[in-house]
Amino acid sequence: MHLTVPVIEEFVRIPSPCPPFGLACDGPHLWVGSTTTRRIYGIDSRNGKVFEEVTAPETPFGIAVTGDALRVIVADEADDRYLCRYVMGKDFKRSERLGLPDRSGSSLAYDGHTFFVAQRYDKQIVQIDGHGRTLRTFVTPRMPVGIAIVGGRIYVLANDDGDELPFALLRMDVRGAEPEIVELAEVPFVARALAFDGRRFWTADKRENALVSFAKPD
Repeated sequence: MHLTVPVIEEFVRIPSPCPPFGLACDGPHLWVGSTTTRRIYGIDSRNGKVFEEVTAPETPFGIAVTGDALRVIVADEADDRYLCRYVMGKDFKRSERLGLPDRSGSSLAYDGHTFFVAQRYDKQIVQIDGHGRTLRTFVTPRMPVGIAIVGGRIYVLANDDGDELPFALLRMDVRGAEPEIVELAEVPFVARALAFDGRRFWTADKRENALVSFAKPD
């Protein structure tokens, strides 16, 4: 049983060029990864046009923007998960691959210094440094399918099981001795990934192959 919360306020829906999974935002640019096509796409959120497209070295999952590069969670044939770097407009730096804790993780966020890796089925988020070393681990009340860092707090897109509706937007403040978790809004579709463009959140509607922006509810 969850408390009644408002449904997200949608602003824009644009078609995705692929079945979407990973999503990150770099100002007006969206970066979308697909486990189906195994490619990363750069998209102008103002008109939906693809301006960049690259094949990932392995199956891509979560994505985060780090300056002029992306960090991408990839899975090898054994489904072990690693963190790779993609320099925008150039290529993946294959020699810089880092193993993730427990070789697990599907969603990714970056706070300017460290990375946050969501391990969906373990219901936890692991904070790691640039060398892949675990700094802290945070338990989530529901399965995280997308995370973003805004104002020093972790925003989590989550649900209870598989693609079961509804999904929820949670806010986790882990800066104190004990995490403070608030459920902010309901997401009424099967969602994947979470990104923030400075004003609004973005996520992917899995069944509609669409990228959706919505208001920051707090």
